[in-house]
Amino acid sequence: MRNPKWHRDEIILALDLYFQLEPGQINHSNPRIIEVSKNLNRLPIHDTRPDEVKFRNPNGVSLKLSNFLAIDPYYHGKGMQSFSKLDKKVFDEFITDKARLHRLAEQIRLATQDDDRNFALYEIPQAEEFDPIEVWEGQVIYKLHKLRERNSKINQRKKDTFYNQFGKLECEACTFDFEKFYLELGKGYIECHHRIPLADLEAEKKTSLDDLALVCSNCHRMLHREISTLSVEELKWRNNGSKSLYFNFERMRF
Repeated sequence: MRNPKWHRDEIILALDLYFQLEPGQINHSNPRIIEVSKNLNRLPIHDTRPDEVKFRNPNGVSLKLSNFLAIDPYYHGKGMQSFSKLDKKVFDEFITDKARLHRLAEQIRLATQDDDRNFALYEIPQAEEFDPIEVWEGQVIYKLHKLRERNSKINQRKKDTFYNQFGKLECEACTFDFEKFYLELGKGYIECHHRIPLADLEAEKKTSLDDLALVCSNCHRMLHREISTLSVEELKWRNNGSKSLYFNFERMRF
């Protein structure tokens, strides 16, 4: 059996290295390619690897970088023509935004630095299993973010503190109140979102109550679509703008 196709997150790691190398440095013995190979093998993405020996080995990484040569408009050689549609899509997305590419690659590499965390990430379902368009930043980043949000004790403390202060649990982005809408069924229900982007999170920093925001399910999913860039405050601003447009439209109808 063949090994699984390259995932977007894996391509991001390889492409980040590609833009740091000269074409003549692309070979399986390059220490930087070997290091990327190790990182790829530690990523919590593919739990089934039919050919463990060849799975994302240095030779395979070199071939992937050679695929990028064939896509790169600034390279005047041929490169390897066996690139995939996803290879080209990711390349085109980042060729003019290498800073964002590197930031995402650094966040993805976080997942390879701790074996216990890596194991925990495998236990978190991939976003595609329930919504193929939910996560823009990447699957591994999504899993890292979800892992931080699974601390039930501090989540409950956040809810208790918010309720004691305001007498209700409402979404901080759109003010939706589950109890008000669903009555007894919705009592005490709200979701916790971690505010701090992974790129800004210090490795040893513990989550504080101020790091969390209470949000409804819809707003939470929207925040996860741009985990590293969209803040609760910005989403609230967007929500307010959408409400204004809606009410103006309703007035025009009548």
